[in-house]
Amino acid sequence: MLQAREEAIVQAASRLLAEKGFDLMTVDQVAADVGIAKASLYKHFPSKEDLAAAAMVRVLGRARTFLASLPREAAPLDQLKTVVRWMMRLQLAGEMPSLPSQNSTLRATLMRNKAYLDGLMEASEQIGSWIEQAQAEGALDPRLPAIAVLYTLYARACDPVLEFLRMGGQHSDEEIVELVLRTCFCGLSSR
Repeated sequence: MLQAREEAIVQAASRLLAEKGFDLMTVDQVAADVGIAKASLYKHFPSKEDLAAAAMVRVLGRARTFLASLPREAAPLDQLKTVVRWMMRLQLAGEMPSLPSQNSTLRATLMRNKAYLDGLMEASEQIGSWIEQAQAEGALDPRLPAIAVLYTLYARACDPVLEFLRMGGQHSDEEIVELVLRTCFCGLSSR
């Protein structure tokens, strides 16, 4: 029962973080969404930052499962495109928590969370190895630092362009994903 309640809390927090972002989400909203008192929620998660960390651990768990499901024989560049496509679809489905990059309290909470760090390191190592392989094959520019490529790809998971294009109403979600994927991997020049 305790685990089911915690999962319901994390699901609600994840949805609200995706919908409103960290700054606008409140613990009161999460508690109301789950149908529990705020005091009960604090028995499971002592702060809003801990709720956000739990939401990120959850999405990293999903990412690790997704990465493990990919066919090993696929080309590294295809693996990277598949991962970025998955992240953008998650965002468009309202399932990607939106966290600020400049909140020191949140950052400190995330850096203390072993499950978050382990998940992030595992995903980053896998994606980083594909980046390095794609660079070695000439599929990605080898002059770019691999870490810059990694962060560029991660940024697609919270890219506001997706929502801007959706609000324009001219493209389906799949078309939006493919447009942003093309700009990410092919750039803007006509070559």
